[in-house]
Amino acid sequence: MREELHAELRAARADHPLLTVMPVIRRLLVEDAADAGLLVAVSDAIGRLLWVEGSRSLRARAEGMLFTPGANWSEAHVGTNAPGTALALDLPVQIFGAEHLSRPVTPWSCSAAPIHDPDTGALLGVLDLTGGHQVASSQSLALVRATVAAVEAQLRIERLSSRQPTPPTMDRRGADRAMLRVLGVRGAVLGQSARSTQLSLRHSELLLLLASAPQGMSGGELARALSRTEQATVTVRAELSRLRTLVDPMQMQSRPYRLTSPLRTDVDRVRKALAEGQLRRAVTQYQGPILPPSQSPGVVAMREELHAELRAVLVDAADPDALLGFADTAHGRCDLGVWESALAAMPANSPRRPQVQAHVARLRAAPHPPR
Repeated sequence: MREELHAELRAARADHPLLTVMPVIRRLLVEDAADAGLLVAVSDAIGRLLWVEGSRSLRARAEGMLFTPGANWSEAHVGTNAPGTALALDLPVQIFGAEHLSRPVTPWSCSAAPIHDPDTGALLGVLDLTGGHQVASSQSLALVRATVAAVEAQLRIERLSSRQPTPPTMDRRGADRAMLRVLGVRGAVLGQSARSTQLSLRHSELLLLLASAPQGMSGGELARALSRTEQATVTVRAELSRLRTLVDPMQMQSRPYRLTSPLRTDVDRVRKALAEGQLRRAVTQYQGPILPPSQSPGVVAMREELHAELRAVLVDAADPDALLGFADTAHGRCDLGVWESALAAMPANSPRRPQVQAHVARLRAAPHPPR
């Protein structure tokens, strides 16, 4: 399991456009942060930490709250925190200790700012400075923002030096490697070659529906999948026209609307792991419900189906580690049935048993125990 996660992290780093500017971040921020006993983290556009560097002793402490490379720190996954909130708002933020949602994180304070593609404006990730109360200052946030400005300038210089058009044109292999991430995010992230694009909610819904229907959908079918109210097909056509410019070279055809190249999604990855019996990997890859803000009937149906499928397989398999991995997330913390299944599957001498028993008792004592 650990080797698989390390391989995924290496691949994510190698494909990410911020890889080439990490020397700038290290020179401007990491070196001084290490001397000051602070941490510097860089995430991708979905909140996954790609690099966590700085003070060695602080890195060891941060492991206790899973603030480590490869971990997901989106708001949907761990609640209010500087990297995740900066991504959600697309704004620089500071989160002081007690403002964190998760109790293990309350001794820490953080300053974070989003990093954008200097040409397209696409959200690439977040730069975060983490430590004690000294991070909760205007000077810390100003330093983070200045480093982000230097990073974006360096990206533009690299583009000009290589004389590559932006966004880069992909070949057919680039289209085949495209990945749509919709789990636990307010808007999908379309990863194509070395570029990630943050999509609006409507474009996220449309692209997910098309990716899930290789046979294609008519304009009327898309309109009904997007809204329960009367929605003119011409409105769908206009949105698809705007979306078309973002998905090239996958290309989009009409009559019916469909993608001419397969588009993989993180939903597919979860289902593949379940089909192969890799339950812990499925839990790790399930970063949250599909597009949580979406109320589109087609997306809501997919969201409920995947969540129910994963939950049913976990409860049936009675793997305590997989169950607890799911239970310890924002989308499993109040699921009494999952916690009861984890408790029943745990060995009697498990060190976590008292904690799980206490949590089950709290959920059972609630006025309307969730199931």
